[in-house]
Amino acid sequence: MADVTRWGILATGKIAHTFAEDLAVTPGNELAAVGSRRLESAQAFGDRHGAAAAYGSYEELVADPDVDVIYVATPHALHLDNARLAFEAGKHVLCEKPLALNVAEAEEMVRLARQHDRFLMEAMWMACNPVILRLAEDVRAGRFGVPRQVHAELGFRVDAGPDDRMFNPDLGGGALLDMGIYPLTFAHLMLGPAEELTAAATLSEAGVDLDVAITGKYAGGALATMVASMTSWSSREASIATDLGRVHVPQQFHHPTHAFFTPVGGEPERIEGDGPVVGLGYGNEILEVARCLHAGLRESPLVPLDHTLLLMRQMDDLRRQIGVRYAADG
Repeated sequence: MADVTRWGILATGKIAHTFAEDLAVTPGNELAAVGSRRLESAQAFGDRHGAAAAYGSYEELVADPDVDVIYVATPHALHLDNARLAFEAGKHVLCEKPLALNVAEAEEMVRLARQHDRFLMEAMWMACNPVILRLAEDVRAGRFGVPRQVHAELGFRVDAGPDDRMFNPDLGGGALLDMGIYPLTFAHLMLGPAEELTAAATLSEAGVDLDVAITGKYAGGALATMVASMTSWSSREASIATDLGRVHVPQQFHHPTHAFFTPVGGEPERIEGDGPVVGLGYGNEILEVARCLHAGLRESPLVPLDHTLLLMRQMDDLRRQIGVRYAADG
């Protein structure tokens, strides 16, 4: 494999643009090609971000011999088909989160990756963020004391029409899969696997979850409260309460640049990662994918596939509790 990791971006939506902007400032990585269902869209994207090639179909993109790894940036409901296309063309895959609509689809994607001996990682960029990595290691080491309660919330008002993917059940719309996955992942990284999760939600007329609140019980009796919203502006912060004090992760907890630990009766201590946040933070997951590919790995130790599947099972169960079903659920 070449020293430079060559990326192909599959789809040209908002998240693809953000990813491409971080890719441009990530050393050792380059945008080799972009693919869209419309050639004009691919060409405009390629011109803006400096892609060497632009294609009017996903099939042409994955067939490009100058592409090492495909970033799948389509809506959730299309992830499995798009990843399958890439694997069958011999390409590695970084797939936007959530990996799929449900655990059955996610398991099939993992099976395909292993069948074709290709790398697969869910694009859970938070798990590659150096501040989050530092916090998780320090929590496990007991640096802040014994964690007893975690709280994380991610919400913002989605001002879009009813046909937007966020409100469309056929595309996996809803707060849980798009936003709630971050609080769930934060709690998992800090406390380990959940022993019990319970959810309540408000649904739209189309049957997607607009707001969801989750409570979780973890090892040692630790608890977590997790909130996601498409109708209101939450703090977008996270905290960990321990027997010695409190960790605070300020706004944009899912891609922080720093955090604080305040011991009882003491002054706040600023916590930073062991390395820089690259771009907005997508650069850190780009670096992790490139590192894994150069090492010959087929999954990342930072975002292991077992963790991805576990979170998908949790979200399947939470959707069952709140009454959200997708056509893919059967």
